[in-house]
Amino acid sequence: MQELSLSSKLKHIFSIPVVISALGYFVDIYDLLLFGIVRIPSLKDLGLNPDVDGTFILNCQMVGLLLGGVLWGVFGDKKGRLSVLFGSILVYSLANIACGFLPYFPKEHLVYQYALLRFIAGIGLAGELGAGITLVSESLPKNLRAIGTSVVAGFGLMGAVVAQLTVELAGGWNISYMIGGGLGILLLFLRISVSESGIYKNIEHESVSKGNFFSFFTHKNRLIKYLKCIAVGLPTWYCIGILAVLANQFAPELGITEISPGKAIMWAYVGISVGDLMSGFISHALKSRKMAIFYMLVFTLIGVAIMLFGNTNTETKYYIFCVWLGLGTGYWAMFVTLAAEQFGTNIRNTATTTVPNMVRGLVPVMILAFDFFKNSFSIIVSAALLGVIVFGLGIYSALTISETHNKDLEFTE
Repeated sequence: MQELSLSSKLKHIFSIPVVISALGYFVDIYDLLLFGIVRIPSLKDLGLNPDVDGTFILNCQMVGLLLGGVLWGVFGDKKGRLSVLFGSILVYSLANIACGFLPYFPKEHLVYQYALLRFIAGIGLAGELGAGITLVSESLPKNLRAIGTSVVAGFGLMGAVVAQLTVELAGGWNISYMIGGGLGILLLFLRISVSESGIYKNIEHESVSKGNFFSFFTHKNRLIKYLKCIAVGLPTWYCIGILAVLANQFAPELGITEISPGKAIMWAYVGISVGDLMSGFISHALKSRKMAIFYMLVFTLIGVAIMLFGNTNTETKYYIFCVWLGLGTGYWAMFVTLAAEQFGTNIRNTATTTVPNMVRGLVPVMILAFDFFKNSFSIIVSAALLGVIVFGLGIYSALTISETHNKDLEFTE
């Protein structure tokens, strides 16, 4: 293959599919993490329990992500990547705007109304990343895929930072929800200029089975690949879902007066944004997806160990470690790209949409395990035990999964 000039590379990396996917993921992350950021103030304002009701609502959102991942994944393989990019953003934008009106809802059963809206938002949010990464992976030259998808995630993940700043500056948590929904509606109009993936168009009218979610479970090697893809991503949401979203629970045991989950999430995503940009270039330099992820996992594991057992006795230190863990888990785009490259065009969107949402959907399981360990151990030891399991699975899967660097994506299952 002829080496592309610098101008040609830049033209591909900042092409319309990449830019629109990056903007979409920015709004997606803003809306996805907004509940984690406003959980305490919104629930207190609504007269609900931030811990008990907050966990229930968060779990409903995560279940929505899990179900939505399957829905949008299948839909994207049957009807095209663009159908998901339009449909998913409309669903989660309307749900977030509705969340902005929660203070005006009837007070009776308010927790269930909040949970239902976050469940619907979760369904919508499930489709954004998978369809965007699939579209970019199929649109860029194979030697630029890692960099292109890293640009999508690196910019998109800054949505978490903007979400925290918006909450601080908007003057009300409900206004932040309305702003997020409004950004989604605005982006919907920008997507009119995006074209469908050429690779998908080549099989659009073929008789091959498309979007068969159950095909991941009917073939042994395909199932193993699928489970390994999920396991590779688990440490990312262990760091966010346990160490950042539940950061306030660690404060008493660490001897810290108060830790803000919103700020912990924000600083983690500052690191993740930088890490995701770096991961593409690391993979490109190593000519390996799996080794780039492995090195970042080891870096993250060291950070978790020092954070939990290294005298993290101030709020500032905790946030610094959140940045560290963010840098290490900033392989999110790389892990979704790895999933996209493992499977054929006819089930690729199903894979890239369900895999990250399976990871997100397993957050309630991690929280349940964390709560189970807390019955017998301290919060620090409970988090460490869960971390050993999660990182053990992630590192094993990263080392044993098939390498996909420079793999041709024009194939079907």
